[in-house]
Amino acid sequence: MAGPDTPTAPVPRAEPLVRLYEEPGLHRWSLPPTLAALYGGDLGFSEPCLYANFVASLDGVVALGPEYPSSGSTISQREPADRFVMGLLRACADAVLIGAGTLRASPRHRWTPEHVYPAAAADFALLRRRRHRAIGPELVVVTASGILPAEHPALETGALIATTTHGARRLTGHLPPTCTILPLGDGQALRIPGVLDTLRARGHTTILSEAGPRMVGQLVGDGILNELFLTLSPVLAGRASTTRHGLIAGLELLPKRHEPADLISVRSRASYLFLRYRLPHRPPAAGDGDHQGLI
Repeated sequence: MAGPDTPTAPVPRAEPLVRLYEEPGLHRWSLPPTLAALYGGDLGFSEPCLYANFVASLDGVVALGPEYPSSGSTISQREPADRFVMGLLRACADAVLIGAGTLRASPRHRWTPEHVYPAAAADFALLRRRRHRAIGPELVVVTASGILPAEHPALETGALIATTTHGARRLTGHLPPTCTILPLGDGQALRIPGVLDTLRARGHTTILSEAGPRMVGQLVGDGILNELFLTLSPVLAGRASTTRHGLIAGLELLPKRHEPADLISVRSRASYLFLRYRLPHRPPAAGDGDHQGLI
C-alpha cells in the first residue's frame, strides 16, 4: 500500500509530473490549477469507482514484512511526487478503505489528503468543495475480529468501523465517540462486496483502497476493483522470505484465471513512473482461482 507514516521532516514540494501517455476520452474533473499543474492535467473517475493505490519496487515488492511497518515510505524513498499523488487520490475519494493491519502498521498516520502532502492542503479542500464533498474522505476500517488500537489518532478524528457482530461487541465502549461501529454479519468473517454495498448506500461513489495486498487480493478475486494506480519506484527490494508481498496476497490467478489490465495513463518524475490501469469488471466463476472472498 502507498500510505507512509508521519514524516520525520517537512515534506519537500513535488516537481510536476510529465504526462507521457493518456487514453483518449478518460473521464475528467476540472482540478484546481495548482493540482492540474502538478499532476500534468486533470483527473476524474466514472462513478461508482473503486480504485487502489500502491508503490512498488522494480522487482515488484510492495510490503517489506511486519518488521518494516512503514514499507511504502521506504520503497518510495519518500518521493514528494508520490506523496502528492497519494494526496490527490484521497482528495478525489468519498471514502478511504483500509484493514486493521494497515491501521496497526501506521501508528501515527491519518488518511487525509493534507496529512501526506501538506503543501496542497488548500487546493485539496477546494477540489472537494467544487465536488460538493465533505471536508475529508471518510476513513473506513475493516476488521472481522474487532481488535483495533483504540488510541490511534486516525480513530480519534473519526472513522467508520466495518466489523462482525462479535467484533462490534468487542469494540463497543472502547472506541472514541467520533467512531461509528457498523456490524455487517454474524459470522467470523466479512465479505468485502457487502462492505462496499453498505458504503455506496451511504453515498460513497468513489472509494480509494489503501489496504494491503491481502485485501486487494479479495477485491480482485471478487472482480470489484475498477482501477489501480501504481507508482514504480527506481529501487530494488529483493526477497529472502515470503513475507515480502507483491500487489496481491492470498489469491492465485495464473494459470487458472487470466486477469488483464488496460494501461490508461503513464506519467513520470525523474526515474519514477506513475501508472494507471483499468481492470475489466468480471464476476468470479465458481471455483475460480484460490480466493475465499473473506476478511
